[in-house]
Amino acid sequence: CNSFTSTLLPVALCVLTLMPHSLLGKSSKEDNTGSSALLHRIKRGWVWNQFFVLEEYTGLEPLYIGKLHSDMDKGDGSIKYILTGEGAGTTFTIDDSTGDIHAIQRLDREVKAQYVLRAQARNRLTDRPLEPESEFIVKIQDINDNEPRFLDGPYQATVPEMSKIGTSVIQLTATDADDPTYGNSARVVYSILEGQPYFSVDAKTGTTAYMDRETRENYTVVIQAKDMGGQLGGLAGTTTVNITLSDVNDNPPMFDQRLYQMSVPESVPVGSVVGRIWAKDRDTGVNAEMKYSIIDGDGRDTFDISTDPTNLFGIITVKKPLNFENKPSYTLKVEGANTHLDLAFHHRGPFKDVTIVHVSVEDVDEPPVFDLPAYYIELPEDTEIGTVMKTVSARDPDAANHTVRYSIERSSDPEKYFYIEITSGSLMTVRLLDREEVGWHNITVLAMEMNNPTQISSVSVAVKVLDVNDNPPSLTDYLEAYVCDNAKAGQLIQTVTAVDPDEPLGGQHFYYSLAPEAANNPNFTLRDNQDNTAWILTRRGGWSHQGQTVFYLPIIISDSEQPVQTSTSTLTIRLCSCDQGGNVMSCNAEAYSLPTSLSRGALIAILACIFVLLVMILLMLSLRSHHKKPYLCDEEENVHENIVRYDDEGGGEEDTEAFDIAAMWNPREAHPNLGKMRQDMLPEIESLSRYIPQACVMGGGGDGGVHGYVLAKLLEADMDPCAPPYDSLQTYAYEGEGSVAESLSSLQSGTSNTDHEYDYLNEWGPRFKKLAEMYGVLDTNSPPPW
Repeated sequence: CNSFTSTLLPVALCVLTLMPHSLLGKSSKEDNTGSSALLHRIKRGWVWNQFFVLEEYTGLEPLYIGKLHSDMDKGDGSIKYILTGEGAGTTFTIDDSTGDIHAIQRLDREVKAQYVLRAQARNRLTDRPLEPESEFIVKIQDINDNEPRFLDGPYQATVPEMSKIGTSVIQLTATDADDPTYGNSARVVYSILEGQPYFSVDAKTGTTAYMDRETRENYTVVIQAKDMGGQLGGLAGTTTVNITLSDVNDNPPMFDQRLYQMSVPESVPVGSVVGRIWAKDRDTGVNAEMKYSIIDGDGRDTFDISTDPTNLFGIITVKKPLNFENKPSYTLKVEGANTHLDLAFHHRGPFKDVTIVHVSVEDVDEPPVFDLPAYYIELPEDTEIGTVMKTVSARDPDAANHTVRYSIERSSDPEKYFYIEITSGSLMTVRLLDREEVGWHNITVLAMEMNNPTQISSVSVAVKVLDVNDNPPSLTDYLEAYVCDNAKAGQLIQTVTAVDPDEPLGGQHFYYSLAPEAANNPNFTLRDNQDNTAWILTRRGGWSHQGQTVFYLPIIISDSEQPVQTSTSTLTIRLCSCDQGGNVMSCNAEAYSLPTSLSRGALIAILACIFVLLVMILLMLSLRSHHKKPYLCDEEENVHENIVRYDDEGGGEEDTEAFDIAAMWNPREAHPNLGKMRQDMLPEIESLSRYIPQACVMGGGGDGGVHGYVLAKLLEADMDPCAPPYDSLQTYAYEGEGSVAESLSSLQSGTSNTDHEYDYLNEWGPRFKKLAEMYGVLDTNSPPPW
């Protein structure tokens, strides 16, 4: 490199050739004479061409570029050289006395290839230009200082596997910043450093391959670009190319098993998955996608096969119901084939494979099976109770063939119209059927295995109740009509129609006629229109409100089906006042039937007497209810103590709801004769005990009567264990804790073996004296007071 630089240096440092020029000025003679100055063309006194200098100078001293010299320069320093233009003063300097030009900065051709400068010679003292300004160029000569570069590396490339030798993979170009027009600095040669023997590089950087993706999929290739034509001393650059082999369908599929064993219960529904198979393919993507089909075998009609969403696996499903007892196993011949074929590799086929699938059906304990999926029965509604209308049949489909028992699901026959014989399956009626009430019965019959009650099956039985003419027709909607007082004979007053709940197949046809007792009545007649309607016509005119104003017309209606049903409906016809248009103005209510000999005045007199009698009866009843109470015989014993009705026993004397004590003082009043209501207060809770008839208390009034009556009631309560304690004609809702006397109830006193002792009542003071006397010990030897 140094020898090459030294060879070119004399050429780059050539000196400008200076040529003489005439200077522009005035002669001394002309100056002295004062004659006019003549203009002369100035002839250039110095000329130079281009300067050449090598780039990348690395010396310590400034790089000498060239020398400017004018023929007017006498060497006395009177001329001043000036340099202007690109890089003047920064990149280039000039010695203003000698004209030497130096480069003071490092020159790089790749940054700037040439500089345009201007030079001028001036008088140092007067600063007048001695030469016109002239332009020259400094060109930077290239040296090999830049290696080739791959600007877009590293690179990614894809090439199909099994490509032929010479197949272009990728085009690479290296860039060299050196001058391509000068020498070999930019002449690049490519070579491959890594990637043999699969890839190679030619002068156009084409790579070639012949490889199998299934063996190796990714490759890394290192490419070198070297300048100077690849000669020794040239600069080099490298890049990496990552090459991926794309897949082609060059491998046929193959099942990993020649025989697949599968099993499935016989109870699985249609569409259930039995299993899956896989014909493996070394290719990927669409080249590995498969299509499966059953090409042979005794199960091709029972099973089906499809491809899963990934298009790789074959899914075997049930196509028809299975039955272990009929056929316990099946054999399938399945083929798997590629869906995308490449004709270039057709010679490596065939691209399909075949395997055998053996499917075993597992036995399952199945519920009974009815001989029909559903039953339909038609039954007349007059069918007698106990008639067998159908016999259903179910059997155990298993080989054991267990006994089957039948029943009706209760929710399907809530009214219990039907019954099924448990062993035979005979379905019969147990209630009369009525089509007009329920026209259809949808019942569910259950069949259950005897040895396994969990195995139950059901079947629907639809029972249609057939119509029988068992309902008579009757008039529809209305049973009243009216006739105007100005009606004439033969006038239509009403059109009647009938309804019948029955529905004969040929449709209803009704017949109308008047009842025999009304066939010859002088007022109305009936005309059957033979279209299920009839007209009611008048027979006369001259209607009067003084006579009969309400008429009853019995009409006989019969249907046309066998047996013929007949009914009689009565049509009420009222006489009304109408205007000329036939519109009703008023109708009179039915008058009372009066004897012809009884006048209106006599009728009023009779009604007045009845009213007076009613008033007298009401007055007598009122006086009886206010009758004076019987007088007490013993005024000294008439303490007039209040017997209070307690809702609870907490208030004692604070209770103010008084009780009528008259019933206590007069037991005979408490037990009146039959038909007379008692006046005492009834218990709130009805007693469940038997009532013992009360006898009259002998001895008249006074303490004895009251004492005996209370003892009788106490004995009655003691003898009845179910009766609440109505001890003193009171009802105790509950026995509270507020009373210091505690409970006075005799509840459960009859079950006690000892008599009640009431001596402690004497210790409670004078207020309880009367109560202590009343609750004395009963003498069992004396007869009962009733």
